[in-house]
Amino acid sequence: MAKAVYPGSFDPITLGHMDVIKRASELFDELTVAVLNNSTKTPLFSVDERVNMLQEVCADLPNVRVDHFSGLTADYVIKNGFNSIIRGLRAVTDFEYELQMAQTNRKLAPRADTVFLTTSLEYAYLSSTTVREVAYYGGDISRFVPEGIDKIIYEKYKDIKKK
Repeated sequence: MAKAVYPGSFDPITLGHMDVIKRASELFDELTVAVLNNSTKTPLFSVDERVNMLQEVCADLPNVRVDHFSGLTADYVIKNGFNSIIRGLRAVTDFEYELQMAQTNRKLAPRADTVFLTTSLEYAYLSSTTVREVAYYGGDISRFVPEGIDKIIYEKYKDIKKK
């Protein structure tokens, strides 16, 4: 069975992420979207909130499951027996970093290959950082995130601004 993992922060999930998830789910028997709990970053959403959002938007994809982890991706890959690590590329500027990570993961988890999927052109400009910034200033993010996620993001910023 071909099992792949698509690790990331997904803070928040974007239509670019969904593009990669849907395409990867067609290539592999099983795809796990794994939310990384990165202790070096301060995310907008907790791990549980990101997992819940992903479960909601991936519910119609029968071979996709959502999980979370902390630590090295390679350790998570080995522990769960994944054959492949999915990474999305938006632009050539992503490639150098992603190549370095792929080579590192290959050394640490030699049985797993990294598969790069280029994001569809319509989402090549899109990042979670962009979504957060536009949302923070009240801009329309409905064209950037899966249906219903925009309301969750606006609500989060409303709560933050109250404090």
